[in-house]
Amino acid sequence: MILTIELIIFGYLGGCVLYNLLFSVAGKLFPRKTKATAEVTAYCRIAILVPAYKEDEIILHAATSYESLDYPADSYKVIVIADSLKPATIQTLEEEGISVIPVSFKKSTKAKSLNAAFAQLDDNIYDMAVIADADNIPAPDFLQKINIAYQQGHHIIQAQRVAKNMDSPFAILDAANEIIANHINRKGANALGLSASIIGSGIGFEYQLMKQALLETEATGGFDKVLQQLLVDKGYKIHYLEEALIFDEKVANAAAFENQRKRWLSSQFVYLRHYFVRGFQALLKGRIDYFYMSVGQNMLLPRMLLLAGVLFMTALYLVFGSYLTLPVSAWTICLGAFAISMMLPLPGKFYSKYLFTVLMNLPHVVGIMLSLVFKLKGADKTFIHTKHSKTTIDNPLVNVTGK
Repeated sequence: MILTIELIIFGYLGGCVLYNLLFSVAGKLFPRKTKATAEVTAYCRIAILVPAYKEDEIILHAATSYESLDYPADSYKVIVIADSLKPATIQTLEEEGISVIPVSFKKSTKAKSLNAAFAQLDDNIYDMAVIADADNIPAPDFLQKINIAYQQGHHIIQAQRVAKNMDSPFAILDAANEIIANHINRKGANALGLSASIIGSGIGFEYQLMKQALLETEATGGFDKVLQQLLVDKGYKIHYLEEALIFDEKVANAAAFENQRKRWLSSQFVYLRHYFVRGFQALLKGRIDYFYMSVGQNMLLPRMLLLAGVLFMTALYLVFGSYLTLPVSAWTICLGAFAISMMLPLPGKFYSKYLFTVLMNLPHVVGIMLSLVFKLKGADKTFIHTKHSKTTIDNPLVNVTGK
């Protein structure tokens, strides 16, 4: 009986570690890059949709940042979807020449805002739609890179989202998590022939495809999970475009971190239950990409919880190993493999004061994640908003992570 329990625990935690290691190594050894073209012969007409919920503090700066893009001005348009913005903010945006679509809902969601915008836009104008968050700032060549990938036949393109700020311990942890997630869940997935997971912002779509998919998307939390599952179900492959950078504000403190992770963790558990049976049915039909998105990703224990689990089991076997069946070496190897999978994606410059900051704050972060497991009730039915305030880019790692 004890051996059976040991094998189940080791099988699950070890499987999660193996997943991370496999995708991490694949992303490092077999990356798939978009081929650069010597000359761009066509420019897509692009609608950049920016849902902004109570983001009066930063939306003007974010919206005007698109004016400096290296892309023909008559081939793209920034459209702010103003949900609960102040009238003065809307007036200022319009005075700056930014298109604004005011919306209002009893229960706000990103899908509702985007659907409202699509309902008012002319279908005949645009070839592509790009979704960006109100705190995002694109690199100057962002649309150029998106355009090239689209011209090469990619219908759904997830750009590389990188940290806008690294000015607090939690921002550094959040930035590291983004780098690792980009490498494993997007770059590594593409390297293995699977779809990259989308993040919710910095995504380019064929216009009509996006409009139709959103009409079928209903989600309060986990908007990106529902959308990616729907697109993969339709037979599309999601392409990760590492070369296209869009900057994203990282959380500044423990409260913001807890608020954000609660939303993410809840959506993972909710959609694992929702898609579990359909995922295995798809696997039996050879639809590996659908199974990977619906079950594979959602069954995976979040990295901080996985670290806590592997550390606990390793310590348990070091102390009580003589009373248990599996050798302690099984868990030490598992812990080492986990460490390698997390270290491979991080750029060399991270192994300085940033790594020290992460290690010093890991116990606090793991504690928050463990506590969230008991606070998830109702989180999937509530719109949990993360407030933003940063308007400048301060990321010393950007030249490294952007390679």
